[in-house]
Amino acid sequence: MRLLPVLLLAAFALPAAAEEIGCTTTEWKLIGANHRVCVYAYDDPKIPGVTCHVSQARTGGIKGSLGLAEDPSQFSIACRQIGPIVVPEKLPTREVVFSEDTSLLFKETQIHRLYDAKRKVLVYLGISRKIIAGAPSNAISTVPVQPWPANRAP
Repeated sequence: MRLLPVLLLAAFALPAAAEEIGCTTTEWKLIGANHRVCVYAYDDPKIPGVTCHVSQARTGGIKGSLGLAEDPSQFSIACRQIGPIVVPEKLPTREVVFSEDTSLLFKETQIHRLYDAKRKVLVYLGISRKIIAGAPSNAISTVPVQPWPANRAP
């Protein structure tokens, strides 16, 4: 029973989980799943009022269908204010808020949140990481922390 509170705390410390919005086929495959680009949404777990959408290429074919394919490092990110934003007083200056494996071994897409306190802007940096050194694919999106009109529903 003492393990339950620890597991609950660990679950809340995990990066946000993505919600699939939809996919579009980019290349039809005769055998196995088609190659596609999928769009995912996630809400920043520490900043209510911010949602990021990430599009990512997904490999099809037999390997893709079996979960053995390595997805390309191609992705895009767009983050927006969708409700009132309150920045926590002790928000880390850099934190991973979303992470997803994009291959069976050693490759993942991470979204880092950075806070530019001087300009009051949340910066979301997407990086495709692989254990092999090199120039990772990356993209950014910014969300200015602005008042949310009281008469506007989130």
